[in-house]
Amino acid sequence: MSGLGIFSTGPYHIITYGTLFGTTFWHSFVGGIVMFRTLARPQFAAVQSHLFPIYFSLQTAAPAILALTYPGNKNSGLGLSGILDAANRWTVLAPLATIFATSLLNLLVLLPATGKVMEKRRLQEKKDGKKSWEPAPHSQEMVALNKEFGKLHGISSLLNLTTFIASVVYGFHLGNLLQ
Repeated sequence: MSGLGIFSTGPYHIITYGTLFGTTFWHSFVGGIVMFRTLARPQFAAVQSHLFPIYFSLQTAAPAILALTYPGNKNSGLGLSGILDAANRWTVLAPLATIFATSLLNLLVLLPATGKVMEKRRLQEKKDGKKSWEPAPHSQEMVALNKEFGKLHGISSLLNLTTFIASVVYGFHLGNLLQ
């Protein structure tokens, strides 16, 4: 059993990185797109509203776990001392901090704000007798809510793309440690 290295941080680091990268890639570029194209709008929104808290929580927790389990290299230490080493500022600290910050913003700011706008749109749909995604014309209130939703969704998508790019950057660093 000792050959498995269950007390070594390395396997946990690799598994955590794989989970972060795989989840981000899958949800952003495969699962989310397939759901959007396949499900009716209300079902898509319902699924996403249940997935996003889990998704953004995972993205927020993963960089903290990666920092604590950082395997280091011959020039830097393990864990937090390794990521804080001057040589790792741009290849380790910056990507992990970026992933943490963008995911935390999505989780604590954009997700609740988007949920509030979606609820307001649902109430406005009842008043207007028309769904928010149906063709124009819409009430001025619905136009404003759709614009606000679009803005929040765009910012969230940009933050998520930043998370993905930062995880790729970190992945290259991690891959270089294997050489």
